[in-house]
Amino acid sequence: MLFNSWDAVWRTLVVGVLAYSALVLLLRVSGKKTLSKMNAFDLIVTVALGSTLATILLNKNVALVEGISAFFILITLQYLVAWLSIRSDGFKRLIKSDPKLIFYQGKYLKENIVKERVLEVEILQAARSSGINSMNQVEAVVLETDGSISVIKKSGSETNTLDSVDQ
Repeated sequence: MLFNSWDAVWRTLVVGVLAYSALVLLLRVSGKKTLSKMNAFDLIVTVALGSTLATILLNKNVALVEGISAFFILITLQYLVAWLSIRSDGFKRLIKSDPKLIFYQGKYLKENIVKERVLEVEILQAARSSGINSMNQVEAVVLETDGSISVIKKSGSETNTLDSVDQ
């Protein structure tokens, strides 16, 4: 079917603009963390928000207010989880993973690489992206909580950025 009615088209346009505007407003009010690099929980909420937006747009049985309420619930729950993870170490461990060392002082940490399902070529790619042409220039490589890979160059600095990383 190519066309149902002009009413359906107008409903989609009006509800789409209003639902999208509400989502942007709620995301803006919820803070920068909502839009930052995602961990697994953030990804789930983002997918759920997208699914909800699509449902509001395409399902005539879902009223705009119901959809905005769903946005509000999802964003509030995400805020609550973030709030609890800041205040409770146990809850934080339940929700978020810790960064993991996958290369240290010239050695690939095979056990961590296998456990985290990272390929050595991904470590080399991260090093190249950091302007490294030899792993001899690397002190450590860390798989971050959001899945990104950080490369730490060797230096004589006293400050150690690896203090919070699991070995």
